[in-house]
Amino acid sequence: MKVLHVETGLHLYGGAQQVAFLLRGLADRGVQNLLVCPPGAAIGQHFAGSAVKVLEVPCSGDADLGFLFRLRRVLHEQRPDVVHLHSRRGADVLGALAARLAGLPVVLSRRVDNPESRAWVGLKYRLHDRVIAISQGIADVLAAEGVPAMKLRVVRSSLDPKPWQQPEPRAVFLAEFGLPTDVVTIGVVAQLIERKGHRILFDALRALPDRAGLRVICFGQGPLAETLRREATDLGDIVRFAGFRKDLARWVGALDLLVHPALMEGLGISLLQASAAGVPIIACRAGGMPEAVADGVSGLLVEPGDVAGLASALRALIGDPALRTRLGTQGRARIEREFSVENMVDGNLAVYRELVPSP
Repeated sequence: MKVLHVETGLHLYGGAQQVAFLLRGLADRGVQNLLVCPPGAAIGQHFAGSAVKVLEVPCSGDADLGFLFRLRRVLHEQRPDVVHLHSRRGADVLGALAARLAGLPVVLSRRVDNPESRAWVGLKYRLHDRVIAISQGIADVLAAEGVPAMKLRVVRSSLDPKPWQQPEPRAVFLAEFGLPTDVVTIGVVAQLIERKGHRILFDALRALPDRAGLRVICFGQGPLAETLRREATDLGDIVRFAGFRKDLARWVGALDLLVHPALMEGLGISLLQASAAGVPIIACRAGGMPEAVADGVSGLLVEPGDVAGLASALRALIGDPALRTRLGTQGRARIEREFSVENMVDGNLAVYRELVPSP
C-alpha cells in the first residue's frame, strides 16, 4: 500500500510529531509512505535521507489556491492508494479537493475541537471518505455538528514514553532554569495563545495565600508572549518564561506538577508526555483532556475557566507530595497501557484498509 501524507505545519509540534510516529510505524508494517510538506518544514528535515519520500510543496494557507493544483500534480505523478491529510491549514479543504480531482480516497485527521457551523460541516466533510478524530471528545463535537457516523473513526494520539522517562537530575534542572532548591516547580507546556489559559493560571496563583515556595515555568512560544510577560509581572519571580525548547524531554520529568488550564484541547500531547514522565497533572474537563488525564488517577480535572477550582487543585497537590507521587506513578502506567504508538499506527492502518481493496 502506498499512502501520501500531507502535513503543512512548519514546526515539529504535537500534530507533526504524531505524523512522524505514524510514518515510522507504517513503514515497519510494509507501507510505502510519501510526505508532502512545505519547503524547510521540520518534519521534512526529520525524514531527509530516510525511506520516506519527502516532496516539498509550497503552501501559504487556506487562500493558497495554487496549492490545490500543485498537490494535484503530485498526486497524478505519484498515484498513491490513499491520501491522508494531517493539517487544517491549507490542507483539510484544498488537499481534499486535490485528492477528489485525482480520483483518490481521502482521510482527514482532526486534532482540535474548535466548533464549526453545521452549514460549513455539511460542505467540508463531504470531501472526506473518513475523518479520524484523535479523541472521543473531538468525535463527539464532530458528530454533534453533523458529520455522519459512518465517516467518523476514533484513533487516539500516542506517545513513545522512553525519552520522557530519562529526565535530567533535579540539581541539573534547577541550575538550568535558575531555581532555588526548596521550591515546588510547576510547568506549563503550551503555545502562548489565548485558548491555552495562561491567564487563568495566573489568576489562580494570585488566589493562593502563600506562593513564595512556588516557581512556574512556561514552556512555549506564541503571539501572546510579551503580553503574558507583562501581565505576570505582579507575581514577581514566581513565573518564568522558558520559550520553545527542543530538549523538553530532559526537563519535564524533573517538574513536581504540570498544569494545563486550556479552555479547549483536542487531546493534549503535553499531558501524555507529563504522564509518561511520571508527573502529576491538573487539566480541564474540556475536549479530549478527560481522556488524556484520568481524574483522581493521573491528575485532577477542573472546569475550564474556573479560577477558584484551579486554585483549590493547586493547593491540594502543592501541599501533598505523597499524592503527587501516587498520581505520577499511576499516570505513567496508564500511558504505557492505553496510548502506545503501536495502537495508533494499527488504528490508522485499519482506516486505510477500509478504503483500499486488498490485492
